[in-house]
Amino acid sequence: MTLVAAAAPSAIGGAAVVAVVLGSALLHASWNALTHSARDRVATMTLMGLAYAVCALPLLWLAPAPARAAWPFVAASIVLETAYSYGLVLAYRYGDFSRTYPLARGTSPLLVALFATLVLGQHASLAQLLGIGVVCAGLLILSFAEGLPRREDRAAVCAAIATGCTIAAYTIIDGLGVRRSGSVLGYAAWTFLGEGAGIVLIALALRRARFPEIFRANVPRSLLGGVVAMTAYSLVLWAQTRGTLAGVATLRETSILIGCLIGTLLFRERFGRTRLLASLGVVTGILLIAHT
Repeated sequence: MTLVAAAAPSAIGGAAVVAVVLGSALLHASWNALTHSARDRVATMTLMGLAYAVCALPLLWLAPAPARAAWPFVAASIVLETAYSYGLVLAYRYGDFSRTYPLARGTSPLLVALFATLVLGQHASLAQLLGIGVVCAGLLILSFAEGLPRREDRAAVCAAIATGCTIAAYTIIDGLGVRRSGSVLGYAAWTFLGEGAGIVLIALALRRARFPEIFRANVPRSLLGGVVAMTAYSLVLWAQTRGTLAGVATLRETSILIGCLIGTLLFRERFGRTRLLASLGVVTGILLIAHT
């Protein structure tokens, strides 16, 4: 981490940005593990959505509203992040944490980097482009270290890849929107309020008469997960105002390493030599991205 922080100022946005994004990665892997381990993942995600909405309400009074130019991005982000939430539920229903989480997170950086370079014209050195490729390759190896998915795992892989595409989309949207908002906190508050409402409404449509059963789940744990998720992404939004889209998005994917540790220690999943080498590759890629 010291090496990354020392090298990061011009590529990522500064040592403070690196520290914030790495902290966000830890929080992100933690709440995803909580969701994966839940018996009723729809109930857990719904309670997290309620936490989003409840926590966002007071922020609407404390923070200035986003500028008019940011509102289309807020609306698009709400739709994408609601889809992302249920994409995770679907992926975790069919697949193991150590496969679906890396695949979902690993799809995003390459798409974000390509968009930032080809569409936005953000400059990336050869070393940084190589680093992004190495990180993506390492994350994909972490997903498929045990071989190609069996037929029954294909639904999980498809859901994870689709989730990764939504991650890339809302990362780009938020990276553009928050810079136009004039208020990071206001942008985050309105986005989380809309996402929370969307998650709850979809759960109501799915469960209908059984909706009250959601509140029989582990309510304190799920609400805490919602607060952790909000904190994690709010930190990323702040970082996106200070660093490049590709740099922040890729550095955030260090949550994969944390997720692998969680899978090994808590879920008793294998972490052999191949995954160890892939993890080292991810770290090497991050150092390349941070290269000045």
